[in-house]
Amino acid sequence: MIQKACPIALHPDGAPLRIAAFAHPQAGLQLVKGTIETGENPARAAARELFEESGLETKSAILIGDSRTIADDQHWHFSLCRIAPPVRERWQHYCQDDGGHLFKFFWHALDAPYDGFAEPFQNALDWTRHALKT
Repeated sequence: MIQKACPIALHPDGAPLRIAAFAHPQAGLQLVKGTIETGENPARAAARELFEESGLETKSAILIGDSRTIADDQHWHFSLCRIAPPVRERWQHYCQDDGGHLFKFFWHALDAPYDGFAEPFQNALDWTRHALKT
């Protein structure tokens, strides 16, 4: 089973809860996620993936849970990542993965519809929404 790290980077204003998401030029709307390297701590992997894919720096990352039901043959580990300023409403980041892609980021409200997100990311948003209920 492939181990995946999914950083939950919330906009620091806190209301409504908004998570960093992006438009992939070839694969629709997504959340940041990536493979955990052998021996790597899942929270550390989340912070690394967040920086590599979005350019956001993590001040602290805390593992808050995991799921084997997000995507077939994948075990997703979710970490809440406190991000370092500055925080922009929209930004672009060139990610080196898979030959390089320009990702267009935005803040997606957790209570908003998931239109445009593929099923695994809809599942991850559902998991996140449930995990962060107060």
